[in-house]
Amino acid sequence: MTPAKRERVIKIRVTDEEFARLKGLSGDERLAEWMRSQCLGHDKAAARRRTPVPKADPALLRQIAGIGNNLNQVARRVNSGEWGAVERVQVIAVLMAMERALQALSVPSTEVT
Repeated sequence: MTPAKRERVIKIRVTDEEFARLKGLSGDERLAEWMRSQCLGHDKAAARRRTPVPKADPALLRQIAGIGNNLNQVARRVNSGEWGAVERVQVIAVLMAMERALQALSVPSTEVT
């Protein structure tokens, strides 16, 4: 059964100090969910939890995007039939070496902060 759609909006005005206090009391929980649980007694465990998005270095993200673009270009060229069997085997060997290197760098998800 799907929960009822929330269509009503309640707006309140608070001072900067009141807002800071509410944010502090809500902790990591979204303010609207925290206020709903406080005012209506909803079970906090049942409330939808948002997984915090880890911060990433923008320069690193640009480099990763560039690597993805390069891989797409290689895949397009391999699939186009421009390269012979020898070139395709060489590309596969390089890609496998890259995969091994990336796996060696990877950190288990429990250790990522």
